[in-house]
Amino acid sequence: MINVEQYRDIWLSEKFDEFIGFYNREFFCLDNFSSFGIDYNGIYYQTIEHAYQSLKFKDVAPKVEKQIIECHSAYDAQKIAHENIEKQVKNWDDIKLDVMEKLVRAKLEQHPYVKKKLLETKNNLICEDSPKDSFWGIGPNRDGRNELGKLWMKLRDELNNK
Repeated sequence: MINVEQYRDIWLSEKFDEFIGFYNREFFCLDNFSSFGIDYNGIYYQTIEHAYQSLKFKDVAPKVEKQIIECHSAYDAQKIAHENIEKQVKNWDDIKLDVMEKLVRAKLEQHPYVKKKLLETKNNLICEDSPKDSFWGIGPNRDGRNELGKLWMKLRDELNNK
């Protein structure tokens, strides 16, 4: 059993026998806000969040894209993107899962430490236990889609099957 103290509440230990959360704890390196920069399509991004948010504006709002790439924090990248949502790529909802998978793959390939931590999760459920995001994480009611956790588990399975 994984140490319950890592969780933001007891519910997580009661709901899952073997649960790996990565929202500001030992496995935070799996989070998009963690400080693991990536090179993607010839551009260096400070975090996955910078890359993800800036790609919403690729070829449609280059000034916003540049502002996000150059901002100082993942939080600022997200904030700028939200402030300019009307300018983003029109089909973003159709492509965002594919974009995120490519970014997560790049992070995994470029950072041996992230790979090491991912493999340490063994076969446990990986979950972005953000209290805010019900698409990429489990959200405030813990019934979100957990798409980011699913991507990490997919990549972990691929590593284990090599």
